[in-house]
Amino acid sequence: MKKIIVVGGGAGGLELVTRLSRTLGKRGDADITLVDKNRTHIWKPLLHEVAAGVIDKHSDGVDYAMHAARHHYQFMPGTLTGINPDARTIELAALCDEDGDEILPPRTLEYDELVLAIGSVCNDFGTPGVAEHCYSLDSLQGAEKFHRALLNQLLRINQGSTDKSSLHVAIVGGGATGTELAAQLHHIANLAKTYGMPAMSAERLKVSIIEAGDRILPALPERIADSARQALLKLGIEVLEGTMVAQADANGFTTKADTRIDADMMVWAAGVKAPDFLTSMDIFETNRGNQILVTPTLQSTVHDNIFVIGDCCGIKQENGQWVPPRAQSAHQMASVAATNLIRLYDGKPLGHFQYKDYGSLVHLSKYSTVGSLMGSLANSSMFIEGRLARLVYVSLYNMHQLAVHGKVRGVLNILVRKLSSALSPRLKLH
Repeated sequence: MKKIIVVGGGAGGLELVTRLSRTLGKRGDADITLVDKNRTHIWKPLLHEVAAGVIDKHSDGVDYAMHAARHHYQFMPGTLTGINPDARTIELAALCDEDGDEILPPRTLEYDELVLAIGSVCNDFGTPGVAEHCYSLDSLQGAEKFHRALLNQLLRINQGSTDKSSLHVAIVGGGATGTELAAQLHHIANLAKTYGMPAMSAERLKVSIIEAGDRILPALPERIADSARQALLKLGIEVLEGTMVAQADANGFTTKADTRIDADMMVWAAGVKAPDFLTSMDIFETNRGNQILVTPTLQSTVHDNIFVIGDCCGIKQENGQWVPPRAQSAHQMASVAATNLIRLYDGKPLGHFQYKDYGSLVHLSKYSTVGSLMGSLANSSMFIEGRLARLVYVSLYNMHQLAVHGKVRGVLNILVRKLSSALSPRLKLH
C-alpha cells in the first residue's frame, strides 16, 4: 500500500486529508498520515477571536487524534525539520512536553506522495525588536499567549494594581487580522464588566491600528476599506495609515518619521510569508515570499511527487498576480490536490488549478461585517454589509465544518457550537 503524508493540518491540509481518507483510504489504495506540530486544529481566520477570548479551542477546535480515528487516517504530532526527496523521507523533530522532556525521539517517515500544507507566518521584514517584543497570531499558541497576557493586563487595571488607568494595544498591520482583532478587543473590554471586572470598560482601552500603506485592508476593494475604517473610528479605535514602523522596544514603536507610539501590548499582524525553512532547505524553487513554486497541477516544479497547497504554495494567475494566501485559496487547492492524487492512483491525467475569487469579508466583532461577493467570478463585485454579510461570513466557517466532518457530523457540530455559544460565557477567562 502506498503512503501519502500531508504536513500541516490547517484549512487546506485537514480538508485534504479528510477527502483522501474517504476515497483512497477507504478503498485501501493508500495509507494516509497527517503531520502537525499542534494537537488541535483551529480555522486560521478565527485565531483573532481566540486571542480576544471570544471562542475556546476546546469547543471550536478539532482534535486531530480524534478526527483521525473517526476518518481512518493516522495523525503524527511533530515538527518538520527536513525532506529527502531522493529517499522519499521526511524528518520530524523530537516531540517534547512543556518542561522540555522528550516524549518521542526524532523520527523519519517514508512517503510515496508528500503534500506540504504548512501555511504562513507574519513577515516582520527584519524590523528590529519585533521578534522580542511583539505578539503574533500565526498559530494557536501565539493567539493563546496574547489572550493570557491580555487578561492579566485587564485584571491589573480593574484591581488598580498598576499606576496606569488604561491599556493601550497597538496593532501593526491593517489587514483583515489587524482590523478584526481591534474590533474584538473593543468588544471584550466592555464584556469584562459582566465577568468580574466591574471597573473595566472600552473607555479604559485604547486600540491603535498602524498601517504602512495608504489605507487599511489594502488587498480588498476601497469601498470595503472605507466602510471598515468608519466603523472602527466610530468605536474610538485609532487608525494610523501611511505610518511605517522602524523598530519596536518593550514600550512601543518608533516610526520611520521618528515619531513615538507608546503601547502596553504590541501585535505584529503585517505581511505574510511562508516559513523561512522552506527556502533554507534548498530543495525547491521559491519566490520572494518563501512560497514553493508549483506547476498548474499543484506539484512542485522540482519534484512531481511533492504537492503544495495553501499559503506556502506559489502559483501565478493569468493576470500575473500570485494566488493570495487566503482560506478560500487553501480550500480550492485542497479540492484540486485531492482530485489529482486520486487521478494519479487511477492512472488518469491530472487537472489544473484555477483560482476563483468569490469575494472577501471583514467581520468587526458584533459591530459590523462588510465585504464583497462574486469577486472576479463574474468580473464584478457586489458590496454587502450588516446582517447579510454576517450570515455569509458564518456560512464560510460552516462550509469548512462540513468539509472536515462530513454532512451529518458537520451539521451536528454546527448545532452544538450554536448551543454552546448560547450557554457558555461570552468571554473566556482562562
